[in-house]
Amino acid sequence: MTGALQLVDRPDDRLELHYGDVELFRYVYRPQMAPEESPKPYFHPIRTLAGNVVTIYRPYDHVWHKGLQMTFAVLSGQNFWGGPTYVHGQGYVQLPNNGRMEHRAWKRLESGPQRLDLLEELTWISYEGEPWIAEERAITLDGLDAQRGYWSLGFRLHLTNVRPAPLVFGSPTTEGRPNAGYGGLFWRGPRSFFRGKIFAPEGQEGPGMMGRAAPWLAYTGRHDETADTSTLIFVDQPDSFRFPARWFVRDDPFAAASFAVTFDEEHTLPPGASIDLHHRIVIANGAWSAEDVGALVAGS
Repeated sequence: MTGALQLVDRPDDRLELHYGDVELFRYVYRPQMAPEESPKPYFHPIRTLAGNVVTIYRPYDHVWHKGLQMTFAVLSGQNFWGGPTYVHGQGYVQLPNNGRMEHRAWKRLESGPQRLDLLEELTWISYEGEPWIAEERAITLDGLDAQRGYWSLGFRLHLTNVRPAPLVFGSPTTEGRPNAGYGGLFWRGPRSFFRGKIFAPEGQEGPGMMGRAAPWLAYTGRHDETADTSTLIFVDQPDSFRFPARWFVRDDPFAAASFAVTFDEEHTLPPGASIDLHHRIVIANGAWSAEDVGALVAGS
């Protein structure tokens, strides 16, 4: 497959990135959704170069899961994840604490036949309407190889506390629920990826990767209709906060993964201070081996 990239801007709504006749992604930066779903920008659909969709939107079991999105379930008592909040001793409770992330402006919106370079300004706003975090979100095309059958997105997220008080980042696990340390950049896969293959460096594999730290994590699944196989590779970069990230990952009851930087350890961010997250997500045709992934990551 050969072609050129084309970025399509649907003003005040979404961006679309096309490669030849395949829409690689749709990024909805001004979503319309219920406040209880913690409105925020999201990617869906995301497709492989072969045209297979590797995300799901608003699944009935967790309607606040939307493709690929930046999230945090526990932030100083606010929920920027969506849905109910885990309360120790009570379980999940719907509280008046769902925050939102609002798109402010595009500081950079550049593309070409083989490049994509976006820089977005966002504000994280609490349930009460107070600005808590100013975010700069850089999104780039971080690789495309039609012969090898992959393309990738790069993310640099710069988060600054604009609240006049410290912000404490955590997770349901830091609140007392074991193996629920989700937060950060989060992917939810299609239904057909149920019980796919999870693997990581040094022969690590399977759902036992939950909560473990590794520089990369991969997930291989198969698609309904086409019966094709695809692999997603999540790469934490060495200059990212708390590298290597601990992983929140599941293959059952659904496919999901996130760069869970506060999986089981809180982080307090003073007023005016910042953290930087740097990740790469590779979307590949076929079932890649750990050796294939390791070679790609080493070359990046």
